[in-house]
Amino acid sequence: MLRIAGLAFGLALAFGAAPVRAEAPAANAPTVTVFAAASLKNALDAVSTAFKAKTGSELKISYAGSMALAKQIEAGAPADVFFSADETSMDYLAGKNLIQPGTRTPLLGNALVVVAPKSSKLQKLPFTTEAFAAAIGAGKIATGDVASVPVGKYAKAALDALGLWAVTEPNFAFTDNVRAALMFVAREEAPLGIVYLTDAKSEPKVKVVATFPASSHPPIVYPVALTSAAKGKAAEELLSFLKSKTAKAIFTEQGFAVLH
Repeated sequence: MLRIAGLAFGLALAFGAAPVRAEAPAANAPTVTVFAAASLKNALDAVSTAFKAKTGSELKISYAGSMALAKQIEAGAPADVFFSADETSMDYLAGKNLIQPGTRTPLLGNALVVVAPKSSKLQKLPFTTEAFAAAIGAGKIATGDVASVPVGKYAKAALDALGLWAVTEPNFAFTDNVRAALMFVAREEAPLGIVYLTDAKSEPKVKVVATFPASSHPPIVYPVALTSAAKGKAAEELLSFLKSKTAKAIFTEQGFAVLH
């Protein structure tokens, strides 16, 4: 298997939502620092624009793998809100008393899919060893690191459950976050990738060729919470806004399931 690290994450996240004109915030408008899973980028960028238009507050958002962000918070990185792609990363911070427990909310759900380049002749990929071996060929499957990145963990669990891990493991190219994996497929540098449905919807250069049964992996849940370092009303306002009709409409449009 191949481990891909040190990627320029800014390139991996060149999938931003279209800008929306909003009124300029007041000079003393507060800034809320958000650490968020990479798969939230398109949706959360749009939420940021809507939140700024409503409150005048700016969001400063850092996107990366959930556990990597959790460990940055543990190391003292300043963050007001943590928005994870899995419960495990949130549990990690909770175990160290680094989130405000009463603010934790399981906000979103997602689906796990296999994508191929849009130009690929492959249209549908059955969950059989023969089909996966033929689709991979001499190439790689791109997904997040199965040891630390939520999408990678979900992918391994699903492949294990379907009896496909043994045939696919030697061909994996592991990345630091799901958007980096998506980029490899979009650039036709990998014939297959395992990403979230929302990522597939955000990239016109890929297509979904298979959707994993929800029963094949743990539920994909995105919890959000205020960190223990969060201060002021702006962060609390953001948490409330994430549950508003406006934010829910944005998340739904991006392909997320709204859980709360």
